[in-house]
Amino acid sequence: MTRPPTAAQRRVIDAAEPVTGRLRGTPAQLAALVRHGLAFRHPRPPHDHFLTPAGHRVREAVPEPPAALPPKADGGEVFAARVGGEEEAGAAGPARLREVHSAWQGLLELRRMTNTDGGTDRPCGWERAHLVRAAALALEAAGRRPAGPGGGDGYRVRATPQPEAVAVHGPDDATLRACAATLEEAGWQVGEHTDPRTRARYLLASPRRM
Repeated sequence: MTRPPTAAQRRVIDAAEPVTGRLRGTPAQLAALVRHGLAFRHPRPPHDHFLTPAGHRVREAVPEPPAALPPKADGGEVFAARVGGEEEAGAAGPARLREVHSAWQGLLELRRMTNTDGGTDRPCGWERAHLVRAAALALEAAGRRPAGPGGGDGYRVRATPQPEAVAVHGPDDATLRACAATLEEAGWQVGEHTDPRTRARYLLASPRRM
């Protein structure tokens, strides 16, 4: 991509479905995004167009104000997995469970469409471009509890200096073991480490490629 997308193309990118990256636009707009490497046309019918990892990065480069984000079914903001420690996590009731389940199913479909062999057993390009969000979604979709604003007994997913790894913190070994099992089942490579300063145990997780 040698120049930024036009305003019309940017609107198409911003309106993409949050998890799958499915696009809606005119044939000319979609073709232009494909030429610039920001979208691809799925080879199987109905031949929908989806954002590439580069397209997702463009979409997130300049965050839109909340009012411009695609609404959720209940009229709120776009779905975001809980990474743990949020000040305003919202209610954890049946509606949230349905949102998480829908987001996870959408991510599995994105894996099927974008992994070269159609496999859903390992992360796809979108997950490698959104490590914290992807790991948090895998944990929340499996029923793991995120930490509250003051910490507590849940997980916390955080970015690391490593290019393809996230850190997962928990209050005890049992929580870390449960999170490790969940991430491994979701296609991540997981190792347990000790912080040299605090001596606290934590997980280092990376998307598995094969």
